[in-house]
Amino acid sequence: MIVIDAIKQQTVRLKNQPLMPVSLYGIALTSAVAAVAVWLHSLPVVGTFSALILAIVIGMAVRNTIGVPAAASAGIAFCLRKVLRLAIILLGLQISFVQVAQVGGRGLGIVAGTLAATFMFTVWLGERMGVDRKLAQLIAAGSSICGASAVIATNVVTKGKDEDVAYGVAVVTVFGSLSMFLYPGLEHLLLLTPKAYGLWAGASIHEVAQVIAAAFQYGKLAGQFGTISKLSRVMFLAPTVLILGFLEARSKTGGDKLDVKKIPIPWFVLGFIAMIGFNTLGILPAYVKAAIIGINQFLLAVSLAAMGLETSVVKLRQKGIKPLLLGASAWIFISAFSLILVRLFY
Repeated sequence: MIVIDAIKQQTVRLKNQPLMPVSLYGIALTSAVAAVAVWLHSLPVVGTFSALILAIVIGMAVRNTIGVPAAASAGIAFCLRKVLRLAIILLGLQISFVQVAQVGGRGLGIVAGTLAATFMFTVWLGERMGVDRKLAQLIAAGSSICGASAVIATNVVTKGKDEDVAYGVAVVTVFGSLSMFLYPGLEHLLLLTPKAYGLWAGASIHEVAQVIAAAFQYGKLAGQFGTISKLSRVMFLAPTVLILGFLEARSKTGGDKLDVKKIPIPWFVLGFIAMIGFNTLGILPAYVKAAIIGINQFLLAVSLAAMGLETSVVKLRQKGIKPLLLGASAWIFISAFSLILVRLFY
């Protein structure tokens, strides 16, 4: 465990040093965890999991074994908030309105219908299962939109606990990974065309990387269409977060007249939309955009590493098995519902 030993040595050094004004300790620690995650992602077998998932797992391992020094707290909080918001804004550079148009009216309708139905079903079922409302919303967002990124973005307005976010990320990772391995074995059985299979994968599998892995197994056309339809689905992250912010503010009024000023407006979501528009213009050279996207993946990994460093396994266990069952139900629902829509309308 050379990696853990190296992080442990760094952590011990931080414990013995005085607190710096701008907690560079925490930023250095989260960056180190993210760098290890990115490196592991480049390796065979382990690389099956995204750097984001590896970052939160390593962060949790550090937090719950060797511990995190108090000197790192401010830097970790900075990565959880400021770095996360910047990363979500830059996520918009991966999408353009031209790509969305390529999915077509029916394809976009299937993506939107699946997303809305899955989100509402998951929240509804969570309420009946007795799962905490905020945790249910995070699982719903991760399952219906874009996995870990949607979970952490949604939490900005739902304001759940760090353990809720970690649990939500874990749940969507497990079932998204199952789809990634199961879908390629079903395309011939279901007799789907490459485009239909790509649309099904893009409309239902949780993470972008998981969609790419599953869709390209059925050929280049399926892979390209799966990626485009998935990115179209990511575009719905902005309106979903804005609507949740509105509903959250409304619930706090207790049925009284809603004060518009109390509605949380996550400005980073508006920045996300602006980046989609900017990317649509095609101003940035391809190599510059590719570099920014690569940097942004690291920033997202830093954010997830910070989340892991804040997450207690003991508190996760207290959540019980119900949220996991909720995630499984959401996974089955989105897979089946999207397939039915593809069969009927595409």
